[in-house]
Amino acid sequence: MFQKLKNINILGWVERAGNKLPHPATLFALFAFSAVILSWITHLLGVEAVHPATGEIIKPFNLISKTGIHRILEEMVDNFTGFAPLGIVIVAMLGIGIAESSGLIGAVIRVLVIKSPKKIITFVLVFSGVLSNMASDIGYVLLIPLAGAIFHSFGRHPIAGMAAAFSGVSGGFSANLLLGTIDPLLAGLSTEAAHILDPAYAVNPTANYYFMVVSTFLIAGVGTWITERIVEPRLGVYKGDVESEPIERLSKKEKKGILYALAVFAISVVIILIGIVPTNGFLLNPGGSLLDSPLLHAIISFLFLIAGGMGIAYGFGCGKYNNDADIMNGMGHAIKGLAGYIVLVFFAAQFVAYFKWSNLGVILAVKGAGLLTTANLGSIPLMLLFVLLSASINMLMGSASAKWAILAPVFIPMFMLLGYSPELSQVIYRIGDSVTNIISPMMSFFALIIAFMQKYNSKTGIGTIIATMLPYSIGFFIAWSLLLVCWYLLGLPLGPDAGVYYQLPK
Repeated sequence: MFQKLKNINILGWVERAGNKLPHPATLFALFAFSAVILSWITHLLGVEAVHPATGEIIKPFNLISKTGIHRILEEMVDNFTGFAPLGIVIVAMLGIGIAESSGLIGAVIRVLVIKSPKKIITFVLVFSGVLSNMASDIGYVLLIPLAGAIFHSFGRHPIAGMAAAFSGVSGGFSANLLLGTIDPLLAGLSTEAAHILDPAYAVNPTANYYFMVVSTFLIAGVGTWITERIVEPRLGVYKGDVESEPIERLSKKEKKGILYALAVFAISVVIILIGIVPTNGFLLNPGGSLLDSPLLHAIISFLFLIAGGMGIAYGFGCGKYNNDADIMNGMGHAIKGLAGYIVLVFFAAQFVAYFKWSNLGVILAVKGAGLLTTANLGSIPLMLLFVLLSASINMLMGSASAKWAILAPVFIPMFMLLGYSPELSQVIYRIGDSVTNIISPMMSFFALIIAFMQKYNSKTGIGTIIATMLPYSIGFFIAWSLLLVCWYLLGLPLGPDAGVYYQLPK
């Protein structure tokens, strides 16, 4: 399939067609305008849906109404400043800017390039991307641009490196070797949905653990193969103006700077351990777990402090920094590079807000779920169609928990009546919710990925991103679905005390 895609140049057509569209910022402005018009049209047509969890009748909110216009005008600034990725990216880039301007990041890349086996660097990046989900959004703001720089230093196309890391961070969102913040969130929603038929049933946060551990290696392997066999050959040799880091061994001053930076890192790790190891540690909530701790909730703050601290230590250690002005200039330079991203985010934030206010995403999700439940299908076709439905809805709604809050009350009872466990329904949903993240403009960090790739190719647009990442979406969908079918046929447990089958209590 992938070879056929490559031969008939479908991806090239997707990229050219997508990039012939207006500037990405303009495109999001048009999306926002379209959401307003669609809210008016669906309101006039009387479209509505019944929320499966609450029984509430959901109707489109007409954004052209007096109330809608007031909301658009009054909340325009709040939409922008409250857009979650904006603050995350700016704070993270302030710390990264210190580390970059001091020369620390360049030195680390040189060490990695010299020490790392070239044959496995792609796998390492995809695998690291999957694991980065344990630390919230750190993969988006740190690993993806770093992957581009690493590939560039290896003489490979930097956008291919970014694509590899992005596929792991976002396309492999649900997979991991340890539990992430999403696990207890989805488990809670699944438990509530299971109570519709069985009030005593409980879905644990570890419900999909075994499946997701295996999925981590599957996604890393498939992502590596797609990067090296499809994406990188298609991109060819990088011919841009951005120069790679020189591959030279560290000087004595640079080694001294690295030692200073490592000392700051070690101190930071000790402080964090003191904060989380004792049951009453200062980085834990009373009676709370690590998954619900200030440490994970404030991971971007820790990134800023640690990256900034290591950058300062390196800068003064190697002589690159002489005073505080050098530090502040490094931070300012990092923010200058985000100018285009900030413009893009303004319009993207308005579109996301308008689409959410209109209720169109919720209505489409409920209608799609209703169509699938009325189809008389066998178990495996039903599971695969559920993956497709989740993947399709993911193109319209960004929040994994918001989508599951709608779909769980429909599909969990349906699968339970068919003899399948809530844990199985949840894992099916998680596959679909992950595979289209990397091609969905509704994904919160999509605008940031465009900005990162524009560093190496100023003509990068939505078409470039979608064409580059589409092979990963297709590959992950096929591989993950095959794993799901095999797991189901073998009847393997999805996690501790979480089987595939279920029997209603008598």
